[in-house]
Amino acid sequence: MKQNRDKIEIRHFHPFCGSGCGAKGFNRGHARIGKLQAVFRCLGGVDSNPAAIADFKRLTGVPGTVLDLFSREQYEAFHGHPPPADWREATAADIQQAAGHERPHIVFLSAPCKGFSGLLSQAKSTTPKYQALNALTLRGVWLTLEAFKDDPPELILFENVPRIATRGRILLDQIQALLSSYGYAVAETTHDCGELGGLAQSRKRFLMVARHQEKVPAFLYEPTKRPLAAVGGILGRMPLPGDPGAGPMHRVPRLQWKTWVRLAFVEAGRDWRSLNRLAVEDGHLRDYLIVPDMHAGTYGVRDWNQSVGTITGNARPVTGAFSVADPRYAGQDYGTFGVVDWSGSTGVVTGQRSPGQGRFSVADPRPPRGPLFSKYAVTPWTANTGTVIGGDDAGAYAVSDPRPTMQRGKGDHYLTGGHYGVVPWTASTGAVSASACHDNGHWSVADPRGLAEQALEGEYLPAATDRLVAMIQSLDGTWHRPFTTLELAALQGLMDPEEQLELDGLSDIAWRERIGNAVPPPAAQAIASMMAETLLLAWSGQTFVLSATPVWVRPVAAALSLPGGPAHG
Repeated sequence: MKQNRDKIEIRHFHPFCGSGCGAKGFNRGHARIGKLQAVFRCLGGVDSNPAAIADFKRLTGVPGTVLDLFSREQYEAFHGHPPPADWREATAADIQQAAGHERPHIVFLSAPCKGFSGLLSQAKSTTPKYQALNALTLRGVWLTLEAFKDDPPELILFENVPRIATRGRILLDQIQALLSSYGYAVAETTHDCGELGGLAQSRKRFLMVARHQEKVPAFLYEPTKRPLAAVGGILGRMPLPGDPGAGPMHRVPRLQWKTWVRLAFVEAGRDWRSLNRLAVEDGHLRDYLIVPDMHAGTYGVRDWNQSVGTITGNARPVTGAFSVADPRYAGQDYGTFGVVDWSGSTGVVTGQRSPGQGRFSVADPRPPRGPLFSKYAVTPWTANTGTVIGGDDAGAYAVSDPRPTMQRGKGDHYLTGGHYGVVPWTASTGAVSASACHDNGHWSVADPRGLAEQALEGEYLPAATDRLVAMIQSLDGTWHRPFTTLELAALQGLMDPEEQLELDGLSDIAWRERIGNAVPPPAAQAIASMMAETLLLAWSGQTFVLSATPVWVRPVAAALSLPGGPAHG
């Protein structure tokens, strides 16, 4: 421990550091007990992804170490082949070197969580590949304990997804036993990173807290509370998406036109299931029409007594107010697009018999018949189907099955319930995942800021599969659009909304994966600050204190106060 008058340095180290977001939050930690003030310093981090280590240096100012922590057996099980000839298993000495041969006071581990996550099916989570990935949790803790066994860190924090408490129960029990054998009191708790850091997302996480019993006594705390923020409070402070000045991470994804239309008609706060409320006939919306907003006054009609605006070379009804309300033919009925009642008669049948030339359509009350009209029909759960025939796509051979769990986040059917989900501007999001995309969860937002006028080539709408950036004014008057990668980073707290962020590489997919895997820096800062307060109390010889530790870290504080014993129950 380095002390400069009343400032005391607290060193932290990060196995499985990822892009360094957790370490960045720890660097911002602060605590003061009497005249003593904590100052954090990062010793380094370890990760197997070179791009993540490049990010680590950017975000923390400290070099990280590219190091694969797999054992040989785990490597082969995960990758499906032996490691290259120059590969070797990591040792405790490698961990010491990654920490600059200094001893940390706090070690923060956020091991790979993909195998424990509900985003992965139960069947896949039990395959050798993901079992090897899961086993990294135990190996990472063991290497850390061995590296610093001569002078153990005061605190070790192990963070992961909540489902590790069930899917990884055997591993957690082994980790707890290992920590206990090295002199640590261990407790398990959960917290919401959104409440810890005041984020605009609810991000529930598991935390195992290990306190070295000889070095750190227990303390008592008095809590307060902190609410979640709204996405609009974060995004509203950022440039409009697509602004070149915000950098490549703020570009709007180029989606298919049909996807933009789906998003436009999804109600804010809901997902794709709200589309079932729309009336669709012959593959087209019955009650709505989408037209290009090429010019103000599109399809504008001038009164007979008004003057018109400037006549342009492209003066047509779809380019401005170039139509007129002509009173001279009010008594004549040309019947354009006219529909004849079933009990009425038609006019004279002419050689021009298209629907746009007269009353040549009929309101037929008879029910549709034949296989063409039952194609893709869905049979209710309580009804019977028609005859089963060889062409299984030509009849009512789909069923509305009420059994699957459809709610987002419940079981392995979470994707079904979250497709094309749109978050209201005033709400918070769920946890930003490593696979966050417009079609696998609530990763679009109803943006109420001004819809910019878009220039379209020609006068027709795009084809269904054309990829583009489209701005469709939704029924609620907002633009339903995917979150940009930069906005996801802001929701994770990786940077302030007014700041810019640059991560290694040029791939949105890779960026989003590292952002989704990150520990939100504001949440890490809150945890670090409380850890620092605990250490300052221990180093100053105090064994009892009443403080204003907020309720959002109370479970962590309570875990620190435990003398030992069972970590769960």
